[in-house]
Amino acid sequence: MLQYLIILLDNQSTSFCHYDIAKTERRLMPLDNLREGIRFGMMENLMIQFVYPDYELPKAYNDAIESIDHTKIKPTKEGADVLVMNGFSDADALVPVTLRVGKKELLANETKIVELLKKVPRLNVVLTDIETFTEKDFADYKMFLESLSEAVRDLYLDGKTPQLNLLTDRMMLSAMNNCGAGETSITLAPNGKFYVCPAFYYDDDTDNVGGLELGVDIKNKQLYQLDHAPICRHCEAWQCKRCVWLNRKTTLEVNTPSHEQCVLTHLERNASRRLMNDIRRFGSFLPEQGDIEEIDYLDPFDKREDWL
Repeated sequence: MLQYLIILLDNQSTSFCHYDIAKTERRLMPLDNLREGIRFGMMENLMIQFVYPDYELPKAYNDAIESIDHTKIKPTKEGADVLVMNGFSDADALVPVTLRVGKKELLANETKIVELLKKVPRLNVVLTDIETFTEKDFADYKMFLESLSEAVRDLYLDGKTPQLNLLTDRMMLSAMNNCGAGETSITLAPNGKFYVCPAFYYDDDTDNVGGLELGVDIKNKQLYQLDHAPICRHCEAWQCKRCVWLNRKTTLEVNTPSHEQCVLTHLERNASRRLMNDIRRFGSFLPEQGDIEEIDYLDPFDKREDWL
């Protein structure tokens, strides 16, 4: 059931996830499309998330946006409800921050991650090159998470409550909490067409799932649901984004994740388990949450015989 409508205000609206912006020219969404998109969101009772480019919008656009409750996803701090950073920079924000970064830059900047955690209420790290991870990269990522978890533990013990998707989300969850593209969220692009998520628009703008005139029409929409994901529905890496665009890019199936995506999220799950147990050595911590069980695999596909 749809709950969220993502509206890309421009061809070059900032990316807040794994995909890159493939459009080379600015193209502001026609004002009529924006108004119709807002009307669609109101009629369907959807929460609207506006994704901004890096320039100031005309007054008429701002007036239309302010006519409805919404969230602003922006590449600049001014007026943002979510601030998107492409690469590391000094940030001191009162809103959640999404950091888009490649593996080499991430692994080389643990100290900067810790400093960001001290300055922002929440940090979401999005890796932009997951499909390129090798076995050596997995080993390096495991060591990075282990070291980072010690710093996060120290912040907790110092009375702070850092939120970092890579480590703290899994400790708080009791079920899958994924992206939801194509199931709970849909994207409206500047051309007035709907897409499963922004990445599908930037990959191929003919790959739409309807438009403002006729509404949303997702073929085989059950494939975007967890109960039709043969691997994910058995998985306990509940913090995984379960990115359907990455799935299709790497396995050609929206409901089947790649080996790389699974291994990374299980490394995060295991690091979360160690972090939770480490903090609990010093006193009560999340007593309402159960233990994160130890597992002997990193890719749930390796356990497929247990499900059949």
